[in-house]
Amino acid sequence: MADLLSTSVSGLMAFQRALDTTSHNITNANTIGYSRQVAEFMTRNPQQAGNGWIGNGVDVSTIKRQYDDFLAGQSRTASSSYNQFNTYATQAGRVSNLLGNTSTGLTASLQKFINAFQAVADTPTSTPARQTLLSEANTLMQRLQSYDESLRGFDSQVNAQIATEADSITSIARSLAKLNQDIVGAYGRSGQPPNDLLDQRDRLIDELSTHVNVNVVAQNDGALNVFIGNGQPLVVGQTAGQVVATQDAFDPTRSTLSFRTATSTIDITKSLSGGTLGGMLEFRSQMLDPARNSLGRLAAGLTEIVNEQHNAGMDLNGQLGGDFFEVGGARVMSASTNGGTGSVSATRIDGAAGSLTTSDYLMVNTAGGWQLRRADTGATVPMTGTGTAGDPFVADGMEIVVTPGAAVGDRFMIKPTSEAVAGLGVLITNPSEVAAAAPIVSSAGANNTGSATITAGEVINATNAQLRSPVTITFTSATQYTVSGDPTVYTYTPGGNIDVNGWRVQINGTPAVGDTFSMQDNVGGAGDNRNALKLASILNQPTLNNGTTSLSAAVGEFVGDIGVKTNQAQVSASAQKVVYDESVDSLQSVAGVNLDEEAANLVRYQQAYMAAAQMIRVADTIFQSVLQATRG
Repeated sequence: MADLLSTSVSGLMAFQRALDTTSHNITNANTIGYSRQVAEFMTRNPQQAGNGWIGNGVDVSTIKRQYDDFLAGQSRTASSSYNQFNTYATQAGRVSNLLGNTSTGLTASLQKFINAFQAVADTPTSTPARQTLLSEANTLMQRLQSYDESLRGFDSQVNAQIATEADSITSIARSLAKLNQDIVGAYGRSGQPPNDLLDQRDRLIDELSTHVNVNVVAQNDGALNVFIGNGQPLVVGQTAGQVVATQDAFDPTRSTLSFRTATSTIDITKSLSGGTLGGMLEFRSQMLDPARNSLGRLAAGLTEIVNEQHNAGMDLNGQLGGDFFEVGGARVMSASTNGGTGSVSATRIDGAAGSLTTSDYLMVNTAGGWQLRRADTGATVPMTGTGTAGDPFVADGMEIVVTPGAAVGDRFMIKPTSEAVAGLGVLITNPSEVAAAAPIVSSAGANNTGSATITAGEVINATNAQLRSPVTITFTSATQYTVSGDPTVYTYTPGGNIDVNGWRVQINGTPAVGDTFSMQDNVGGAGDNRNALKLASILNQPTLNNGTTSLSAAVGEFVGDIGVKTNQAQVSASAQKVVYDESVDSLQSVAGVNLDEEAANLVRYQQAYMAAAQMIRVADTIFQSVLQATRG
């Protein structure tokens, strides 16, 4: 029934509710994740009277949460991207500082080693110079292994972080499922939104987005479904999924991420992105693994070229130089899911360091035979050979041998260079064994009458058994010559290569008939520095990338690429931070509590409450007047 008293009481109750809501806003002004609430008024249904409709007062229809799902989604996306870039940039900076340091970095360490070779070339008979060389070689080895150990340490930290992230994501998922249950129940009991529970749930989703990129889909009953990766259902209604850290299928020391259901465990590592987890995974795949492989390729290339040139020299004892370095070999790991009994072995081909890449490879047994694929891109790599020990598969500087018994689908991970640094060692321990001299020496005949001259000569095949045997080149005419022990008459080309017994010389000028030139063992050539000079220049010799890139250039590219990637990540993180801050400000402009506005509302509702109370007093006065009138 419409009357002054009930109408006034409805107003009193409504404004009391508005004051309660305003008070709730003010006390939660600094609560993280809190969304401003507003009491929404609705007129009561009017009552028909003879002369029209009479209003019945007011009700609070709902307490509405000031929240924008679209802005919240933008904020989560920006948060996820920022945390990914920031995590990647932070981790990449550690690698950049490790390898790019101007005094202890990779470039400086290699240069000190090469400078020591130059010092031996300057004084080839100096034992202190040779000792310094061996000391610098060991320092270089230790420095490279220190880099490798640091990178392995970073990998262990990534593994630990992955396990922590998996636990955090699973814990948040369970909390979200419980909140979904509470929210659905609250909706069912009252038909009204439980705003504080909604805030708690949104705050958890915001936290989840700092770990990994998420997609949110609302259900009709008020629950939210949360998906990660390629649509893996982390939370569906009141059921939470489980993300766990699992062992890599090939390397049990490495962690991957899997989505565990009641019936299976699915590897989702490659499908996850965003957040700190996405940043760690991107750092591992895009920088850490390539850095280890690049470091290993440099070690393999350095070992190959130094050993090759050192073998071509002669030490103070008159012996040919041996290998200067040793280096770790390729590594092959079988997948834990393999069902066959076959195996795969791989070795780097001697002299083929220029064909090595910085990639790992998957050797897969398909229905059509064995396939080699790059682990990073999945691209098929062409192979020659049949895969037997006598005719191995050959690809990218590797020889690969497979044994029978592998089942279709069996996989093997081949790491050509990642273990190279760990096995790096200096084989020369005696300073006198440093092969600074060339084992051969050339000379012109004392009775030569022509103007021709001969170069000092260089070794092109140190394994030739006749390398140090004496050889005489005799000119039968100005355009022809013979080599002792060889009946062939050769045509003379000024400056052309003359290759005999594993050595090479060039003769220039005009020889006379009967002129001779000799190549013989460099006996007593302790002061010769020709091989040391060549060793001192190895950083600039084209070695890698199929003989197009020198070690010096490769080191510059490697360190420079890490620096560029680090800088790009830092710039991207800074830019994304701006985007994130703007998205948070936009959301806060809708959901945040403005204390000035709440103070104004407090005064407004207080005055309205007092007015409603005054209306009750008026109703009471009228009622008392009626009572007095009826008493007579």
